[in-house]
Amino acid sequence: MDRLLDEKSIPQVLEKLEIMHPEAACALDHRNKYELLISVVLSAQTTDVSVNKVTPALFAKYPEPGDLAEADREDVEDLIRTIGLYKNKSANIIKLAKQLVDRYEGTVPESFDDLVSLPGVGRKTANVVLAEGFGVPRIAVDTHVFRVANRIGITCGKDVTETEEQLMERIPKELWIRTHHLLIFHGRKCCSARKPACSRCLINDLCLFENKEIQ
Repeated sequence: MDRLLDEKSIPQVLEKLEIMHPEAACALDHRNKYELLISVVLSAQTTDVSVNKVTPALFAKYPEPGDLAEADREDVEDLIRTIGLYKNKSANIIKLAKQLVDRYEGTVPESFDDLVSLPGVGRKTANVVLAEGFGVPRIAVDTHVFRVANRIGITCGKDVTETEEQLMERIPKELWIRTHHLLIFHGRKCCSARKPACSRCLINDLCLFENKEIQ
């Protein structure tokens, strides 16, 4: 049977993660919901740092969905060439912008179903936009959240959807957004995939990870 933290330990884990990562927040630079949506789509399989390097020029040239909807694909490719999958992403964000204009009068929809119907937008992206852009309680499960939540023992999900469901069951709704950010930052700054820094981790005494390397 999969091991899980008891209910009393979860608040302690979150408190200690807050101490370790008080700066945890959305790392994608954006000024509005449109920029947030495009940035999250671009961040798939690449780093937020890489995305933040290309979006200033992209949004300077295409500041509104209507502008991006009429963009030349090769020009967009040149602007985002340094990030992974830039050709597919260029096509997707242009199609996405066209649908924002045609279906939503150039605004980002607040419905999960509407968001996931857009090109390049999956469950994780929709959850990030709802949480960060609209303040709707959501937990977006990316590779960091999936790894860290299951490694610690908050969840024992077999995939990202199951992990998301378990997090929503075990974390108070008012803490969903904050938990998302804390788990991401912990995955980036301490609990890495290959070599987690267990020796300097404040939740080491609670974490159920079985292959700890104490230095």
